[in-house]
Amino acid sequence: MCHTSKVWHNYAIHSFIFAVIRKTPLPVTYCYMPKSYKHLFFDLDHTLWDFDKNSAASLKTLYDEYNLKDRGILDFDALFKAYTYHNDRLWERYRKGFIKRDELRWKRMWLMLLDFKVADTSLAHELSIAYLEILPTQTLLVPHAKEILEHCKGRYDIHLITNGFETTQRLKLQYSGIARYFNMLITSERSNSMKPHPDIFAYALKAANAVAEESIMIGDAIDVDILGAINAGWDTVYYNPFGVKHNRKPTYEITHLEELMRIF
Repeated sequence: MCHTSKVWHNYAIHSFIFAVIRKTPLPVTYCYMPKSYKHLFFDLDHTLWDFDKNSAASLKTLYDEYNLKDRGILDFDALFKAYTYHNDRLWERYRKGFIKRDELRWKRMWLMLLDFKVADTSLAHELSIAYLEILPTQTLLVPHAKEILEHCKGRYDIHLITNGFETTQRLKLQYSGIARYFNMLITSERSNSMKPHPDIFAYALKAANAVAEESIMIGDAIDVDILGAINAGWDTVYYNPFGVKHNRKPTYEITHLEELMRIF
């Protein structure tokens, strides 16, 4: 057995033992040999920064401060479910260029309120402004996010590629205590493009002084982070904590961030 084959054989055995002990699925890989990377590009929301929990905490604050229960919205969980639905749908339209940023920001609140028969445009605008002030100050990270960043610090150049808004994303990094890990923050506003479009990946390589062959994208959105990076010629790690079924071919697939320590 050649040296390279031995390395890969040992990696596979170690991965299997780790998965059995942890009782978690093995990462799925579609390359035959592990590669050496210099640049790690992470997504932020849902991958490192726990958007769902932080968003829920922010909206709960507004629910209490604006006395939305007195407006007939008796179930906060139902309110948050409505917000999540409209936010995801409007983000999809925003990525496709059908709506502008400001429309996305206030209309998700307006549609959420309409679901509870609260037709109040002024309130929707107030909630939108207050939400964007509170949200980036939340600090909850995805489990093992800080550990993996510490593990990779100094061994790789670590960057972010995010479709989020520039100021909001920078505040998230500062308040959650992980800004120091990243060399470059590439946002859709800065690059004038959005994942999965190839222009943002080309911009990221230029900004980081990197090449695709030495770069890998880590993200949770299969048709945004992963498909975009694949089409740009990058290797990928699909963070898939909920076991979403798909037909894409990421280089690696993991269910827990700590599994990245076996790759990097």
